[in-house]
Amino acid sequence: MRSALKVERWIAENKSVVEKWFEVIEFFDAINSLGNYAFNHKSNVYPILSDENVAIEAKDFGHPLLSKEKAVTNDIRLNKEEFFIITGANMAGKSTFLRTVALNIVMANCGLPVFATSFVYSPIKLISSMRTSDSLQNDESYFFSELKRLKFIVDEIKTDRYFIILDEILKGTNSKDKAEGSKKFIKKLVESKSTGIVATHDLSLCTLSDELPQVKNHYFDAEIVNDELFLDYKFKDGVCQNMNASFLLKKMKIV
Repeated sequence: MRSALKVERWIAENKSVVEKWFEVIEFFDAINSLGNYAFNHKSNVYPILSDENVAIEAKDFGHPLLSKEKAVTNDIRLNKEEFFIITGANMAGKSTFLRTVALNIVMANCGLPVFATSFVYSPIKLISSMRTSDSLQNDESYFFSELKRLKFIVDEIKTDRYFIILDEILKGTNSKDKAEGSKKFIKKLVESKSTGIVATHDLSLCTLSDELPQVKNHYFDAEIVNDELFLDYKFKDGVCQNMNASFLLKKMKIV
Protein backbone atom coordinates (compact mmCIF):
# COMPACT_ATOMS: atom_id res chain seq x y z
CA MET A 1 0.00 0.00 0.00
CA ARG A 2 2.79 2.43 0.92
CA SER A 3 4.60 1.80 -2.40
CA ALA A 4 1.38 2.31 -4.34
CA LEU A 5 0.80 5.64 -2.59
CA LYS A 6 4.35 6.74 -3.48
CA VAL A 7 3.76 5.88 -7.12
CA GLU A 8 0.46 7.79 -7.15
CA ARG A 9 2.15 10.80 -5.50
CA TRP A 10 4.98 10.69 -8.05
CA ILE A 11 2.47 10.63 -10.91
CA ALA A 12 0.58 13.60 -9.48
CA GLU A 13 3.77 15.62 -9.03
CA ASN A 14 5.31 14.86 -12.44
CA LYS A 15 2.36 14.45 -14.79
CA SER A 16 2.95 17.86 -16.36
CA VAL A 17 6.55 17.08 -17.41
CA VAL A 18 6.31 13.45 -18.53
CA GLU A 19 5.22 14.54 -22.01
CA LYS A 20 8.32 16.73 -22.29
CA TRP A 21 10.51 13.77 -21.27
CA PHE A 22 9.13 11.74 -24.16
CA GLU A 23 9.74 14.66 -26.52
CA VAL A 24 13.39 14.74 -25.45
CA ILE A 25 13.70 10.97 -25.94
CA GLU A 26 12.05 11.33 -29.37
CA PHE A 27 14.49 14.11 -30.33
CA PHE A 28 17.62 12.19 -29.33
CA ASP A 29 16.34 9.00 -30.96
CA ALA A 30 15.84 10.87 -34.26
CA ILE A 31 19.27 12.55 -34.05
CA ASN A 32 20.89 9.21 -33.26
CA SER A 33 19.20 7.61 -36.30
CA LEU A 34 20.35 10.42 -38.60
CA GLY A 35 23.87 10.22 -37.23
CA ASN A 36 23.90 6.45 -37.69
CA TYR A 37 22.92 6.85 -41.36
CA ALA A 38 25.62 9.47 -41.96
CA PHE A 39 28.24 7.27 -40.26
CA ASN A 40 27.36 4.27 -42.43
CA HIS A 41 27.30 6.22 -45.71
CA LYS A 42 30.59 8.07 -45.72
CA SER A 43 30.75 8.21 -49.53
CA ASN A 44 27.56 10.31 -49.64
CA VAL A 45 27.90 14.10 -49.81
CA TYR A 46 26.27 16.86 -47.80
CA PRO A 47 24.07 19.23 -49.81
CA ILE A 48 25.25 22.73 -50.67
CA LEU A 49 22.61 25.42 -50.28
CA SER A 50 22.01 27.62 -53.32
CA ASP A 51 21.06 31.29 -53.34
CA GLU A 52 20.80 31.32 -57.12
CA ASN A 53 18.12 30.15 -59.53
CA VAL A 54 18.87 26.47 -58.97
CA ALA A 55 16.10 24.31 -57.47
CA ILE A 56 18.24 21.16 -57.62
CA GLU A 57 21.51 20.35 -59.38
CA ALA A 58 23.02 16.95 -58.71
CA LYS A 59 25.67 14.79 -60.30
CA ASP A 60 25.83 11.00 -60.13
CA PHE A 61 22.86 10.85 -57.80
CA GLY A 62 20.91 7.69 -57.15
CA HIS A 63 18.22 6.11 -55.00
CA PRO A 64 19.45 6.14 -51.37
CA LEU A 65 17.94 2.70 -50.64
CA LEU A 66 19.90 1.01 -53.43
CA SER A 67 23.46 -0.21 -53.05
CA LYS A 68 26.25 1.66 -54.81
CA GLU A 69 26.90 -1.44 -56.93
CA LYS A 70 23.30 -1.79 -58.10
CA ALA A 71 22.17 1.82 -58.49
CA VAL A 72 22.30 3.56 -61.88
CA THR A 73 23.14 7.21 -61.23
CA ASN A 74 22.11 10.27 -63.22
CA ASP A 75 22.68 14.01 -63.41
CA ILE A 76 19.96 16.63 -63.13
CA ARG A 77 19.64 20.40 -63.15
CA LEU A 78 16.22 21.89 -62.56
CA ASN A 79 15.84 25.63 -62.09
CA LYS A 80 13.24 27.32 -59.93
CA GLU A 81 9.80 27.68 -61.56
CA GLU A 82 10.64 24.99 -64.14
CA PHE A 83 8.77 21.73 -64.77
CA PHE A 84 10.23 18.56 -66.24
CA ILE A 85 7.88 16.23 -68.13
CA ILE A 86 9.40 12.74 -68.14
CA THR A 87 8.23 10.12 -70.62
CA GLY A 88 9.42 6.57 -71.07
CA ALA A 89 8.50 2.96 -71.66
CA ASN A 90 7.24 0.62 -68.97
CA MET A 91 9.91 -0.30 -66.39
CA ALA A 92 12.33 2.23 -67.91
CA GLY A 93 12.90 4.01 -64.60
CA LYS A 94 10.48 6.97 -64.46
CA SER A 95 8.91 6.23 -61.06
CA THR A 96 12.24 5.22 -59.50
CA PHE A 97 13.72 8.51 -60.71
CA LEU A 98 10.86 10.47 -59.12
CA ARG A 99 11.42 8.67 -55.82
CA THR A 100 15.16 9.29 -56.12
CA VAL A 101 14.63 13.03 -56.45
CA ALA A 102 12.01 13.08 -53.68
CA LEU A 103 14.03 11.05 -51.17
CA ASN A 104 17.20 13.05 -51.74
CA ILE A 105 15.31 16.33 -51.22
CA VAL A 106 13.77 15.02 -47.98
CA MET A 107 17.16 13.79 -46.76
CA ALA A 108 18.81 17.11 -47.67
CA ASN A 109 16.07 18.97 -45.76
CA CYS A 110 16.87 16.80 -42.72
CA GLY A 111 20.57 17.67 -42.94
CA LEU A 112 21.60 14.20 -44.10
CA PRO A 113 24.24 13.40 -46.72
CA VAL A 114 22.71 12.37 -50.05
CA PHE A 115 23.56 9.70 -52.61
CA ALA A 116 25.49 11.84 -55.13
CA THR A 117 28.95 13.15 -55.92
CA SER A 118 27.65 16.73 -55.72
CA PHE A 119 24.28 18.11 -54.70
CA VAL A 120 23.27 21.78 -54.80
CA TYR A 121 19.70 22.77 -53.99
CA SER A 122 17.41 25.40 -52.51
CA PRO A 123 15.69 24.02 -49.38
CA ILE A 124 12.03 23.48 -50.18
CA LYS A 125 9.08 21.44 -48.95
CA LEU A 126 8.01 18.42 -50.96
CA ILE A 127 4.49 17.54 -52.08
CA SER A 128 3.49 14.67 -54.37
CA SER A 129 0.80 12.56 -55.96
CA MET A 130 2.28 9.15 -56.65
CA ARG A 131 0.42 6.26 -55.04
CA THR A 132 -3.22 7.28 -54.87
CA SER A 133 -5.63 4.43 -54.18
CA ASP A 134 -9.40 3.91 -54.02
CA SER A 135 -11.21 3.24 -50.75
CA LEU A 136 -14.23 0.99 -50.20
CA GLN A 137 -14.45 2.17 -46.60
CA ASN A 138 -14.74 5.83 -47.61
CA ASP A 139 -16.76 5.04 -50.74
CA GLU A 140 -14.14 6.72 -52.95
CA SER A 141 -13.19 5.65 -56.46
CA TYR A 142 -9.58 5.83 -57.60
CA PHE A 143 -10.35 8.87 -59.75
CA PHE A 144 -12.08 10.76 -56.93
CA SER A 145 -9.21 9.99 -54.54
CA GLU A 146 -6.77 11.38 -57.08
CA LEU A 147 -8.85 14.52 -57.60
CA LYS A 148 -8.85 15.09 -53.84
CA ARG A 149 -5.07 14.79 -53.79
CA LEU A 150 -4.65 17.22 -56.70
CA LYS A 151 -7.06 19.65 -55.01
CA PHE A 152 -4.95 19.43 -51.85
CA ILE A 153 -1.82 20.28 -53.87
CA VAL A 154 -3.51 23.28 -55.53
CA ASP A 155 -4.65 24.61 -52.15
CA GLU A 156 -1.25 24.13 -50.53
CA ILE A 157 0.77 25.95 -53.21
CA LYS A 158 -1.41 29.02 -52.71
CA THR A 159 0.16 29.64 -49.32
CA ASP A 160 3.63 28.06 -49.47
CA ARG A 161 6.42 27.04 -51.83
CA TYR A 162 6.71 23.36 -52.75
CA PHE A 163 8.66 21.03 -55.00
CA ILE A 164 5.90 19.07 -56.75
CA ILE A 165 6.24 15.47 -57.95
CA LEU A 166 3.44 13.83 -59.95
CA ASP A 167 3.44 10.29 -61.32
CA GLU A 168 0.98 9.54 -64.14
CA ILE A 169 -1.86 11.80 -63.02
CA LEU A 170 -5.53 11.24 -63.98
CA LYS A 171 -5.05 7.53 -64.71
CA GLY A 172 -8.65 6.88 -63.70
CA THR A 173 -10.28 8.45 -66.75
CA ASN A 174 -10.30 7.96 -70.53
CA SER A 175 -7.24 8.90 -72.57
CA LYS A 176 -8.68 12.04 -74.20
CA ASP A 177 -10.05 13.38 -70.91
CA LYS A 178 -6.77 12.51 -69.21
CA ALA A 179 -4.67 14.39 -71.77
CA GLU A 180 -6.80 17.53 -71.69
CA GLY A 181 -7.10 17.54 -67.90
CA SER A 182 -3.39 16.89 -67.37
CA LYS A 183 -2.42 19.75 -69.69
CA LYS A 184 -4.72 22.19 -67.90
CA PHE A 185 -3.43 21.08 -64.50
CA ILE A 186 0.25 21.43 -65.48
CA LYS A 187 -0.47 24.86 -66.96
CA LYS A 188 -2.05 25.87 -63.66
CA LEU A 189 1.04 24.72 -61.75
CA VAL A 190 3.34 26.61 -64.11
CA GLU A 191 1.23 29.77 -63.77
CA SER A 192 1.55 29.50 -59.99
CA LYS A 193 5.37 29.66 -60.46
CA SER A 194 5.79 26.23 -58.90
CA THR A 195 8.68 23.83 -59.53
CA GLY A 196 8.49 20.12 -60.13
CA ILE A 197 8.55 16.93 -62.18
CA VAL A 198 5.74 15.03 -63.92
CA ALA A 199 6.14 11.47 -65.21
CA THR A 200 3.70 10.30 -67.85
CA HIS A 201 3.07 7.81 -70.68
CA ASP A 202 1.06 10.45 -72.52
CA LEU A 203 3.35 11.93 -75.18
CA SER A 204 0.83 14.67 -75.98
CA LEU A 205 1.82 16.43 -72.75
CA CYS A 206 5.26 17.02 -74.24
CA THR A 207 3.75 19.61 -76.59
CA LEU A 208 3.45 21.92 -73.57
CA SER A 209 7.13 22.75 -74.02
CA ASP A 210 6.16 24.51 -77.27
CA GLU A 211 3.75 26.77 -75.38
CA LEU A 212 5.52 27.20 -72.06
CA PRO A 213 9.27 27.90 -71.85
CA GLN A 214 9.24 26.69 -68.23
CA VAL A 215 8.45 23.12 -69.38
CA LYS A 216 11.33 20.84 -70.43
CA ASN A 217 11.04 17.32 -71.87
CA HIS A 218 13.16 14.38 -70.67
CA TYR A 219 12.83 10.62 -71.00
CA PHE A 220 14.03 7.14 -70.10
CA ASP A 221 14.54 4.84 -73.03
CA ALA A 222 13.89 1.16 -73.74
CA GLU A 223 15.35 -0.70 -76.70
CA ILE A 224 14.70 -4.15 -78.11
CA VAL A 225 18.04 -5.72 -79.04
CA ASN A 226 18.15 -9.27 -80.47
CA ASP A 227 14.59 -9.86 -79.31
CA GLU A 228 15.51 -8.86 -75.75
CA LEU A 229 14.48 -5.77 -73.83
CA PHE A 230 17.37 -3.46 -72.94
CA LEU A 231 16.95 -0.74 -70.27
CA ASP A 232 19.83 1.58 -69.40
CA TYR A 233 17.91 3.72 -66.81
CA LYS A 234 19.69 6.86 -68.00
CA PHE A 235 18.03 10.27 -67.87
CA LYS A 236 17.98 11.88 -71.33
CA ASP A 237 16.83 15.11 -72.97
CA GLY A 238 13.85 14.94 -75.31
CA VAL A 239 10.74 12.78 -75.79
CA CYS A 240 10.65 8.99 -75.63
CA GLN A 241 9.99 7.30 -78.97
CA ASN A 242 10.19 3.63 -77.94
CA MET A 243 7.40 1.78 -76.11
CA ASN A 244 7.46 -1.83 -74.96
CA ALA A 245 4.01 -2.95 -73.78
CA SER A 246 3.18 -4.92 -76.94
CA PHE A 247 6.64 -6.51 -76.96
CA LEU A 248 6.32 -7.60 -73.32
CA LEU A 249 2.85 -9.04 -73.88
CA LYS A 250 4.21 -11.14 -76.75
CA LYS A 251 7.47 -12.02 -74.96
CA MET A 252 5.62 -13.31 -71.90
CA LYS A 253 3.18 -15.20 -74.17
CA ILE A 254 0.20 -13.30 -72.87
CA VAL A 255 -0.94 -12.58 -76.42
